[in-house]
Amino acid sequence: MKPNWANQTIWTADNLDVLRGMNSECVDLIYLDPPFNSNRNYAAPIGSKAAGAAFKDTWTLSDVDLAWIGIIAEQEPNLSAVIDAAGLAHGKGMKSYLVMMAVRLLEMRRVLKPTGSIYVHCDPTANAYLRILMDAVFGAANFLNEITWHRTRGKGLNPRRYVWNCDRLLYYSRSRRRTWNQQYEAFEPGYGDGWREDEHGKWEAENLTGGKAGGPSAYEPFNGVLPAAGRAWAPPVREKFPLDLQRRLPDDYEILTQLDKCKALDEAGLIYWPKKKGGKPRYKKYLSTLAGRYVSDLIADTPPVSSQSRERTGYPTQKPLALLERIIKASSNEGDMVLDPFCGCATTCIAAEKQGRQWVGIDLSAKAAELVRVRMVRETNLFDWFNPIVRTDIPKRTDVGKLPPYQTHRHTLYGKQEGNWAGCGHHFPFRNLTVDHITARAKGGTDHPDNLQLLCGACNSMKGTMDQATFVAKLRREGIGR
Repeated sequence: MKPNWANQTIWTADNLDVLRGMNSECVDLIYLDPPFNSNRNYAAPIGSKAAGAAFKDTWTLSDVDLAWIGIIAEQEPNLSAVIDAAGLAHGKGMKSYLVMMAVRLLEMRRVLKPTGSIYVHCDPTANAYLRILMDAVFGAANFLNEITWHRTRGKGLNPRRYVWNCDRLLYYSRSRRRTWNQQYEAFEPGYGDGWREDEHGKWEAENLTGGKAGGPSAYEPFNGVLPAAGRAWAPPVREKFPLDLQRRLPDDYEILTQLDKCKALDEAGLIYWPKKKGGKPRYKKYLSTLAGRYVSDLIADTPPVSSQSRERTGYPTQKPLALLERIIKASSNEGDMVLDPFCGCATTCIAAEKQGRQWVGIDLSAKAAELVRVRMVRETNLFDWFNPIVRTDIPKRTDVGKLPPYQTHRHTLYGKQEGNWAGCGHHFPFRNLTVDHITARAKGGTDHPDNLQLLCGACNSMKGTMDQATFVAKLRREGIGR
C-alpha cells in the first residue's frame, strides 16, 4: 500500500492520532527513541538551536487514558497480561508508561510492511519490560537482536555499582520476509598478519565445503578426495576473488556444477592443497576482497554527540547520525519509507535523506519542524530553500476502499451489539440508535464498520469527538454504563 502522505513530511501532533490516520503496510522501517520512563524532565539549553524543546519523562496513571487499559485487555489479552505483570513488579509508573507505548506500538505494527523492521531505542530502565511488550505485539519469533550501544560516557557515576554507559535497541521484524543488507565494520589492527602472500596479496586457506546442497556432484570426489561426512563441496562465487583472478575463471562459472567449479578454481590456481596426507583442499581467501567484520549486536565505534560536534543541536537525548545511518542502511533500501514517530531533533530524517530514503517524522513539539530544515541545509547537500512539509492535521486513510455512507451499517451494528448501546450499555429500540465513529474522523477514523458503533442519542452527544478511551473513562467517572 502507498503512503497517504508526501515524502519529507513532519507532523507536529500527537503521534497516536497521526498513526491511526496512516495507511496500513506502507512503511519500510520504523526507528523510535521514545521517553524511557527515566523519572527525569528534559529541556534544551537556552541559546541552543533546540531551545524551547522539552519533555517530561515521569509517568503516572493520570498521564494515560485509563480506558486504554480496558481496551487492551479486551482486544489484546496477551499484551494486557504483560502490562499488568510490569505494574506488579515495578509499580504503577511502569504500567502507565507501557500502556502509553502499547497503544502506539499496535498502530506501528499495522503501518509496517511485511518486509519491514522496527528499532526501539531504550535504556536499562525499561528495556526488559519493553522487550516482553514487543514480544506480545510483534511476536517473539520476530525478535532479532537486543543491540547494545556503548555510549563511551557514564550515566551518573556511582561507586556502589557498575557505571551505566550503554543504551539498548530492540530490533524486531514484521515477518521473516524482512529487508536486510549486511553491514560491516573495520577489522581490528593487525588482522591478516601471518597470512600467506603472493603477487595478488595476502590470503588464507578457507573451507571449500558447506552444508548439504548443490546436487549429486557436490558429494563426488574432487581429484580423488571426498568432502567430509555430512558435508558437500561449496565453492565460492566469482566475486570472492580479486578482479584479475576472476578473469581466470570461465565465463559460465556461475552455472557450473559444484564439482566443475572446484576444478575451474584449481585450474586458476585458487585451490590450496595441504601437504599433509588426507588433508582436504581449501580455496584462497584474499584479504583485499573482504568488506570487514560482520557488525555485531555491540556498537562500540559510535560515540555520542559531543559538545563540539557540528551536528549538535542542544536537543535533549540527541542521538548521533552515524548510529541512525547504520540502522537505515541495514534494514531498508534506497527509496524506502522511514518513519520516526518521536523524531525530536530529526536525526532519523536527516540520516534517511543522506541515504536516499523517503522519510516522515512526528513530534509534539513544533521545534522538530524547525530543526529538520536547519539541519537539512547544514548537514546535507540540499539548498537553502529546502522546506519540509509541515502538517498539524490528521491524515485520512485511503487504504480502506470506497465505503458506503456509514449510516447504512445501522442494522448490522444493531445485530452485532444485540441492540445494546456501546456507551451506557442499555437496550434501546432500533429507532433510538445513532451511529458513532469509535475514533473520530477528525482524528484519523474511517467509515469502515470496524470503526463504527451504536450509541444512544445522549451518549453520542456526550462523546462528540472524544476518543473511545476518554469517552469510556468519562462514563465510568459519572457512574454510567456497565
